[in-house]
Amino acid sequence: MKQLFFLISLLLFCYSTVDAQNAKPNIIVFIADDVSWDDFGCYGNTQVKTPNIDQLAKDGLKFDNFYLTASSCSPSRNSIITGRYPHNTGAAELHTTPPLDMLSFPELLRNNNYYSVLAGKFHMGPYARRGFDMMYEHRNENGDGGEESWVNSLKKRPKNKPFFMWFASHDAHRDWGPNEFSGTHRPDDLEAPFYLSNGAETKSDLAKYYDEIKRFDFYIGEVVKELKTQKQLNNTLLIIMSDNGRPFPHSKTRVNDRGMKTPFVMHWPKAIKNKNASNKSLISAVDIAPTLLTLAGVTIPEQFQGHSFDRLLTKPDQPFRNYVFAEHNWHDYEAHERMVRNKDYMYILNSRPLKPQNGPADAVGSPSFKDLEMLRDQGGLSSAQADVFIVPRPNEELYDYRRDPLQLLNVASTPEYNRNLMDLRRVLKEWMMETGDNIPENLTKDWYLKEAGLIKTEYHNVRGEMPGEKLNATQNNAKGAF
Repeated sequence: MKQLFFLISLLLFCYSTVDAQNAKPNIIVFIADDVSWDDFGCYGNTQVKTPNIDQLAKDGLKFDNFYLTASSCSPSRNSIITGRYPHNTGAAELHTTPPLDMLSFPELLRNNNYYSVLAGKFHMGPYARRGFDMMYEHRNENGDGGEESWVNSLKKRPKNKPFFMWFASHDAHRDWGPNEFSGTHRPDDLEAPFYLSNGAETKSDLAKYYDEIKRFDFYIGEVVKELKTQKQLNNTLLIIMSDNGRPFPHSKTRVNDRGMKTPFVMHWPKAIKNKNASNKSLISAVDIAPTLLTLAGVTIPEQFQGHSFDRLLTKPDQPFRNYVFAEHNWHDYEAHERMVRNKDYMYILNSRPLKPQNGPADAVGSPSFKDLEMLRDQGGLSSAQADVFIVPRPNEELYDYRRDPLQLLNVASTPEYNRNLMDLRRVLKEWMMETGDNIPENLTKDWYLKEAGLIKTEYHNVRGEMPGEKLNATQNNAKGAF
């Protein structure tokens, strides 16, 4: 009898061990609002204080060439959760929403026994609400930075299900609000990026921006502590990223690295064994949804245009994409740009070259923009700083990453690059045709004057034709070149 009891106990132990090993991973996505790829310490920024994110990168995997599909809040977020390019979501412009029948990966996780929570900023549309069991989306429950419900939502979760959490901060979106970390970064200690003024107002602006990133980092640390308390850290995949570049001139809404590249850190002790590793492959935000669905064991519907990069978690030195694509459409001001990048080159097509690229309205109204205007009026701008005022702009831009990783020298008209120009021009044109993208004549126009104060134009609240609308792009599931 004792032998039989021993055998049954052994079998039950083995079964529970195998079951635990095969357990679906918990998933938490921390998505910052308006934070550039190089504004964490682990990405080389020596001025900003992000100890918790830096430690997670040290113990996990960091991606060096991860690209968003839009440098604009709602188009970027909708693209991430649907795994589709902005013009394929039906919501390519800021403050627009995809159709109700659009699927999101949180909805699919929830339909496959995941407990799903959104805490913080929403800004995605009614369809996305189906993806969450609980939503903490109001400032009075999330605080100024949007993070104060994060730990509490973990404590309240049912303990018999895997969980997915979309933890979306308001940090570091303007305006800078009340912050217990104000003063963490002293303006006099800072050096502004070369494309901004290094004046006192700009450095004060940057200090407040960095203070909000510090708050974002702090609450990530609090979530990690809670996961340790619940003994869930080992089987929880943490992702740290942003929706677009910093809310400063030259960054947010730009299709180059300063606007479109995102920090992307993954931490998952159970599966990521190569600590402090970096992956240099090109990866697109449309690849996030199929990757998470693959890791959760969920079948990927045709709707998703990206590809799973799950193999990179165990083999981070492997290549992935040959191309990434991105787009910029209306965000306060009329715009239509498309971008494709391969390993060595970035090509940009600007269909509205008569429009200056000052940045979005919140950047135009910032102290940093005012400092640039003062330098302009004094004749003191560098060529990089002057870029935001240039009109007309080039219709085409080409950058050589081998010689110019900062994308400062447009070589589109240089004869030695003609072959590279023709090649990427063709790749972008084919991607636009395959995915149902177009260049409408009647785009949404400027809603505001390009000056501080949010002064409305006669076109305010008037929408033009959405890119892809005439071609029924929401029904087009083509993936384009990979």
